Amino acid sequence: MPPRVSLALLAAALPALAPAAGVPTLQEVTVNAGGQGEIGLADSATEGTVTARQLANRPLLRPAEVMETIPGLVVTQHSGDGKANQYFLRGFNLDHGSDFATSVMGMPANMASHAHGQGYMDLNFLIPELIGAVQYRKGVYSAEDGDFATAGAARIDYLRQLAAPFADLGIGQNGYRRALLAGSRDLDGLTLLGALELAGNDGPWDQPEHLKKHNAVLRLSEGSASHGFALTAMAYDARWTATEHVPERAIDSGEIGRYGALSPNDGGRTHRYSLSGEWARRDGAGSSRASAYVIDYGLNLFSAPSGFIGGPQGDQHEQADARTVWGGQASRSASAGPALRHTLFTVGVQLRQDRIRSVGLYATEDRQRRDTVRQDRITETAAGLFVEARTDWLPWLRSTVGLRRDAVDARVTATGGAFNLGNGGEARAGQTSPKLGIVLGPFEALGQSEFYANWGHGFHSNDARGATSTANPVDGSAVDRLPLLVRARGSEIGLRAMPLPGWHSSLALWRMDLASELVFVGDEGVTEPKGASRRHGLEWSNYYTAAHGLIVDGDLALAHARFTHPNVDNGGTRVPNAIPLTASLGATVDPGGRWFGGVRLRYLGAYPLEETGREKSTPFLMANLKLGYRVDARTRITLDVLNLFDRKANDIEYWGGACTRGESASGTCGGGIDGRLVHPLEPRTLRLGLRVAF
Repeated sequence: MPPRVSLALLAAALPALAPAAGVPTLQEVTVNAGGQGEIGLADSATEGTVTARQLANRPLLRPAEVMETIPGLVVTQHSGDGKANQYFLRGFNLDHGSDFATSVMGMPANMASHAHGQGYMDLNFLIPELIGAVQYRKGVYSAEDGDFATAGAARIDYLRQLAAPFADLGIGQNGYRRALLAGSRDLDGLTLLGALELAGNDGPWDQPEHLKKHNAVLRLSEGSASHGFALTAMAYDARWTATEHVPERAIDSGEIGRYGALSPNDGGRTHRYSLSGEWARRDGAGSSRASAYVIDYGLNLFSAPSGFIGGPQGDQHEQADARTVWGGQASRSASAGPALRHTLFTVGVQLRQDRIRSVGLYATEDRQRRDTVRQDRITETAAGLFVEARTDWLPWLRSTVGLRRDAVDARVTATGGAFNLGNGGEARAGQTSPKLGIVLGPFEALGQSEFYANWGHGFHSNDARGATSTANPVDGSAVDRLPLLVRARGSEIGLRAMPLPGWHSSLALWRMDLASELVFVGDEGVTEPKGASRRHGLEWSNYYTAAHGLIVDGDLALAHARFTHPNVDNGGTRVPNAIPLTASLGATVDPGGRWFGGVRLRYLGAYPLEETGREKSTPFLMANLKLGYRVDARTRITLDVLNLFDRKANDIEYWGGACTRGESASGTCGGGIDGRLVHPLEPRTLRLGLRVAF
C-alpha cells in the first residue's frame, strides 16, 4: 500500500509558501502560446502544445474541459460531476477514455480493467490554474505512446512556479462554491509549490448533487521539465449524488421534469492519492529522462441506467474498484554523429502494474448491496520498449522511424458471484507496432509551410475479465474469451502553415482501422462485441495571436465512422455516438489593463444513436463567456456565464432499453422499451470569482 497523502498535512504546509516579510514575490513564469513553435519541430500536422496563457481566460464548467483545447475533442457528462467525463474525438465515442491516453505529470490517468469501463479516465482532480502545458498528439504515429493511444494522447504538466501566492473564492447559482489557495516559494535553489482546493455544487437538478470535492497538491522541484526534477504529492476525493441520463419520454410525458431523476440515490465516492517523481538532464551527448509513480485509487459508483426494468425496486447497481497502480519510464536521446547524418535516436522503456485488490459489480437498492454479480482480483502488468530515429536528410526533408514492442500479462482471480467463480485465469498478449513519419519543408515561399505524411500501428487493451471469462456472470451462459489487445492502424497527410504573421493553420486528412470494438460493459459484467471499424476524416485548426493581447482560435473536424460489417440485428453500419461534425471558435483578450476576458462557441452536429442512422441526436450550438476586471495589481474579479444563450439541448444522447417508474408500475415495460436516453445541458449559469494575490 502506498502512503496516503493527508489533506490536512498538505493544508498545513501552505502557509509556508507565502513570501516572508521583505522578500519580493516570484516573477511570473513566461509561457508561449501553443502552435507558434511547431514548424520545423513537429512530426505531424495534428500535434501541438496548449499553454497556461491559452487556459487563463477560458470559461470552464468542469475541470476536464481543459481537454477541449485539443482541436476536435469534445467533453460532456451524462451523470454526476464526480464521475469521469465522456470524451469524443475523430469519430470515436471514447466512453470515458478507452481510445485516448492521458498522463498527468508522468502518471497515467486511464485505468485498465476498470469497474465502469476500460480506460476509464477521471480528470476531475485537475486544477486548471496550475496547468502549465498540455502536449497532445493524435493518431498512432509516436513510438512513445502505447495502450489506449489510438485516437491520440495528451500529457499534462503542472507549473513549477507561480507569480505569487493567491487565494481564489468562487460562488454561483445552484449552490456552487469553490475555494483555492495556491502559491510557490524558493527554498535555497529548490521551488516548493502547494495548492488546496475545496469545492461543492448542487447543480440545476431536481435532486441536488451535493458534490463535495477536496483536492491538494504539493510539489518540490528544481530547474525545468527538460533539465531538472520534480517530486509531486497529490490527494483528491469526492462524493456526489447523480442525476443519470433518463428516457426522453419520461420528460415529455411529465413523469419527471427536465432536470429530474428516476433513481433517488445514484452517485458515488472516489479518491486518488499519488506520489510521483520526474527527472531530466541534458548533456553534451544528448538528454535523459526518468519518472516513477504510485497511485492509490478507489471508486464506488451507484447508477441505474436502465431505470426500473427489474421492478419497482429499480435497477441500481454498484461498480466498485480498489487498486494500487505503480510504474515508470526511462528514455535516452542522443545524436549518432555525422556518419549517420546526425540522426537523433531515442530509446525508452515503460512499465506499469495495476494491482486491483477488488473490482466488482453488485445489485443494489438505495446504495445497499443485495447481490454480487461478479467480483474479481486482478494483477495486470504492461511493459513497453520503444526506439525512434529522427533524421534530417535535407534542409527541407526529415523523417521519423519508430518501433514499439508491448507485452501485457493479466491474472484474474474470481472472488464472488454465483456464476462467476469459474471465470478466473491468465491472459497474455503482445504486439509490435511500427511507425513512420515524413516531413517536407519548411518552405518560406509558401508561408513557412510544412507537409506531413504519417503511418503507424497502435492498440488498445481489452478488460482482462473479458479475456479470461467463459461464463456470463449474470446467468451462467457460455461466452467466448476475447483477445487482450486490439490492433489499430492509422495514416494521415497534412500541412501546417503561417498564411499571415501571427496566424498558424494546420489541415489534415486521416484514416483509422480498428480490428475490433469489443468492449467490456461494466454495467452488465460482460463483453459486448462490436466488430471491426473504419474511420476517416478531416481536421482544420487555426490559431491567431494579434497585438493587444488578443488570441483567436478556430477548429473544424469532420469524421466518417462505419463498421466494416453490418449489424446482424438491424443491418446498419453506423458507429453509434460517432460525432460527424464538430466546430469551435474562441477568443481571449488581455491587453494587460483593467479588463480581460474570453468567449467560446462550440457546435456539435447530429450523430447516429444506433447502427442504421435513422435515430440521430439533435445538433446544437452553445457559448460560454468570461469577463474579468483588475481592481488593482493584486485583486481581480471574474464573471463566468456558462451556456450564455441558455440553450435547451442535451449534453449527451443515447439509444437503448430502459423503463420509467410509471411504466414499471403499469406493467407495460416488459424487458425494457428502446428509446432516446438523454442528459440535458445545464441551463445558463453565473459564477462570480475573486482572486487576491499576496
